[in-house]
Amino acid sequence: MVILRRKLSGVNPQLLERFLARARKAVRLRGEVHVLVTGNAEMLRLNRSFRLQNRPTDVLSFPAVMNGAAGDIAISATMAAANARRLGHSTSDEIKVLMLHGLLHLAGYDHETDTGRMARREARLRRSLRLPSALTGRSAAPGHAS
Repeated sequence: MVILRRKLSGVNPQLLERFLARARKAVRLRGEVHVLVTGNAEMLRLNRSFRLQNRPTDVLSFPAVMNGAAGDIAISATMAAANARRLGHSTSDEIKVLMLHGLLHLAGYDHETDTGRMARREARLRRSLRLPSALTGRSAAPGHAS
């Protein structure tokens, strides 16, 4: 399920839902995933509460605590739109890149500790899902977390 708390030009919630299902299957992640697309203020609150970081971030992943669910992903609409402009692709594609990144975290990948394993998997999936540059390839960018 995708929840858009912020309206974004050119972003179709139904297309994001379909992408989420395809990407979840490609990652081989079982269970339901909820994606919240919201603003920087809420991302700041979430990042402060769960990662003790006092700044907004582009994407956060929350593994499930109950059976039948894979977890939740929160995405900053503000950062997604800015990244899309900076990188020369659509905001919709940027949200999909962030979704894929979050799904990989829910599947147990961690680019901060895995010596490139997540980056390689993300790059392969990005190509197969026809997405622009992988997030792990640019994770040194300000505002990136997981």
